[in-house]
Amino acid sequence: MSHTPESRDDAPHDDVVETVNAEGVDDAAVESNRRLYTGWQWLLFGALAIAYSSFHLISLNVYPLETWSFRIVHIAGALILGYGLYAGTRFADEEHRPSPAWLSWVSYALLIPAVYALVRVVMMYQAMSGGAMRIDPAIEAWHFGYPLILATVAGILLSWSYRQFRHRLSPADLVLMVCALAVAGYLLVMFNSPLRAATGTSFAPMGISYAAIAGSLLILELTRRVAGLALVVISAIFLIYVFAGPYLPGFLGYPGLSVGRFFSQVYTDAGILGPTTAVSSTYIILFIIFAAFLQASKVGDYFVNFAFAAAGRARGGPAKVSIFASGLMGMINGTSAGNVVSTGSLTIPLMKKVGYPARSAGAIEAAASTGGQIMPPIMGAGAFIMAEITGIPYTEIAVAALIPAILYFLSIYCMVDFEAARKGMRGMRKEEIPLFSRLIKQVYLFAPIIILIAALFMGYSVIRAGTLATASAAVVSWFSPHKMGIPAILRALQLAGTMAIQIIAVCACAGLIVGVISLTGVGARFSSLLLGLAGVSQLLALIFAMCISILLGMGMPTTAAYAVAASVVAPGLINIGIQPLVAHFFVFYFAVVSAITPPVALASYAAAGISGDNAMGTSVASFKIGLAAFIVPFMFFYSPAMLMEGSWMQILRVGVTATLGIVMLAATVQAWFFGPVKAWQRLVMLIGAVCMIYGGIYSDVAGLAIGALMFFLQRGRHGGGDKAVATG
Repeated sequence: MSHTPESRDDAPHDDVVETVNAEGVDDAAVESNRRLYTGWQWLLFGALAIAYSSFHLISLNVYPLETWSFRIVHIAGALILGYGLYAGTRFADEEHRPSPAWLSWVSYALLIPAVYALVRVVMMYQAMSGGAMRIDPAIEAWHFGYPLILATVAGILLSWSYRQFRHRLSPADLVLMVCALAVAGYLLVMFNSPLRAATGTSFAPMGISYAAIAGSLLILELTRRVAGLALVVISAIFLIYVFAGPYLPGFLGYPGLSVGRFFSQVYTDAGILGPTTAVSSTYIILFIIFAAFLQASKVGDYFVNFAFAAAGRARGGPAKVSIFASGLMGMINGTSAGNVVSTGSLTIPLMKKVGYPARSAGAIEAAASTGGQIMPPIMGAGAFIMAEITGIPYTEIAVAALIPAILYFLSIYCMVDFEAARKGMRGMRKEEIPLFSRLIKQVYLFAPIIILIAALFMGYSVIRAGTLATASAAVVSWFSPHKMGIPAILRALQLAGTMAIQIIAVCACAGLIVGVISLTGVGARFSSLLLGLAGVSQLLALIFAMCISILLGMGMPTTAAYAVAASVVAPGLINIGIQPLVAHFFVFYFAVVSAITPPVALASYAAAGISGDNAMGTSVASFKIGLAAFIVPFMFFYSPAMLMEGSWMQILRVGVTATLGIVMLAATVQAWFFGPVKAWQRLVMLIGAVCMIYGGIYSDVAGLAIGALMFFLQRGRHGGGDKAVATG
């Protein structure tokens, strides 16, 4: 990331003012444990990533595979690429010496059981092709299962301590790549035979359980490497529950499952190969390829420069740029923290330059980037999972998300604007921002997004619409300075294969949790608990559901957070009489805002790393700025018209009054409307905001009356509010 320094207020006599242009926003961040290969290894893993992306494009559009087989290959490819590209520990450098040679020999020795298990898979395939109905259990155990689990467990443990240079592949990770191949090979053999029907019963081959145990361990370890420990710890707790559950009291207890029965079923569409992987192997991977093509054509840079031109001159300009840029980038970026890193490294320093404290700058970027996950039409990956789970068409979900997304970004905009007015901040000068007249000539770079939306609403499938949009990104680039030829297209495919690893690992890991929930029935028991609470108060049940959704989402990427919360919480909300769309949006919102909810707020922590402020302080500030996101889901419940459920008059009334309520809420939080707001006025405005947000006829009238009163009171006392009073 690089940008030119902007002019400073403390240097008014500078003759040269350099324009701030976004460059490198599209560049992918390189993680600290990511290997950077050179030579033939770079070519090898680049070719693997290109092949992986191309496999999905071909399978989704030209030559479809059987569903389970496609998902098994999808996960196996991510595991092989992931272990090749991400190390399990720190790299060797001047301070940390490489691991001793004997560890290398131990690692290479582990290749013997791993390769033996893989060879046995080939022999099993030949036997099954020759007419065998099943494999001898002793052969499955001693010649496949035990060697595979030994190599997997030992390979993972060695990878935690084996330190290698950044440009070299660790032999321990080579072992894990072979193990991933053996797991996929065995499952492909068995699931394409009549034995597939035996999963979850006592007749299932024990080899399926061995493969599932090894596969689950590989998924958990890769998730740790690419997404941190939070999701792994939660998965481990759920797995412990499978075997500890029969001994727990109350509603947590259940009859119990044996190791063989559980693992023979968890690596099916009841768990790991279920809805989360179904979505990651179709919609998510396709939109990651789309995002990679947009990055290769530098559309992200254009989005941010466009935001600078549109909002840079307003008071607190860089903060408003952050809002617009994060919303636009959020449509092509699947993670809140990733959005912070890509746009925040440019906007946070600029916010600090115009007067925002480091904490406010980081908090604004974190809140805005988190909003990118709820911004139609793409809405991150969670919307696709919602469509898969609920059966509601994706286009309906995107339309339903429109008003809530507008309210969220309006809330952040008002928070930013009122803070800028209160502190007397300036905007950026005309000379500092890109020329709008120049950028408008490249407005055709929005074409891929427009084509995507148009194709969806013309009735094309999500896959076909995504493919058309991807192709259009390449075509549009031919009219820009960043033309995509064959090398650039291959680079985009390679980038997509690399970008997909994290989200696929997270989705597979979330599938493991979903499998535990469905196979143990804990979700149904949680639903009965919510039903009991709803008997006392529906509001109490919703608050409890909110807390559980945020708790389950803390420290997890949006996709996994929503997938888990949708399995645990959403069925309970539906059982207490809430419409499925409302229930899932309720859960989705709180899964998203867990990224800015203390004490574990991934987006806020990423922003704090850029701003240089305290992480916890930034998360509290971002929670305050994103407060609307914690209120909007309750609006869904009291006013389904917020999700386009109802007549046009109802939708219009609720949309207008909620908008006014959100403005008043922002004024209450920032203690500024047209001028400073006194304590009693803040209380009155809060009551008015809640009345309008509630959405009832009488509450709307009361809220409008309070709003009108405060408007004329503030307008009369402070006029147009143009004169900012600097208070800090």
